[in-house]
Amino acid sequence: MLNELLAELNSRMQKAVDGLAKELATIRAGRATPTLLDGVMVDYQGTSLPLYQLATMSIPEANLIIIQPWDRTSLRNIEKAILTANLGLNPANDGNVIRVIIPPLSEERRKELVKFVSRKVEERRVAIRNIRRDGIEKLREMEKNKEISQDELKIYLKKIDLLTEAFVAKATELGQSKEKEIQEI
Repeated sequence: MLNELLAELNSRMQKAVDGLAKELATIRAGRATPTLLDGVMVDYQGTSLPLYQLATMSIPEANLIIIQPWDRTSLRNIEKAILTANLGLNPANDGNVIRVIIPPLSEERRKELVKFVSRKVEERRVAIRNIRRDGIEKLREMEKNKEISQDELKIYLKKIDLLTEAFVAKATELGQSKEKEIQEI
């Protein structure tokens, strides 16, 4: 029962870190990557679909994304979706493919992105600590109901703290890595 609780907390904390990794991957760091367009939803035949379901994306150069839709009639909708996604990108439609040139980041924009990354990392650290708090509450309730002893409570509180520290460190490491990537010129 206690190991199941630890496994559940581990799983929830891992999801928080994985979510942070996905979120950070969508932040533009001056290099082209298809994950920049992950959140772009395109209106296609009356349905809102993610861009990756409508087209192939390739990166022929470090600052260029080429989007080749499977259905050419969707070119205008894809272009419109990228513009309305507020990513600071200007797609160029040549009738066959859409070229998205990733402009270099200004120093001011880099600083803004670093602050944004820091904010996202801190949100995930708080989420991990909230998961820790939930686990501790369950343990204390179990001890109160005489399901576990005080010694077991102390042991598992220590295990939860170690687990929390490990996941907070992972989140911090992801954030530092992304900040370093953003600062590269």
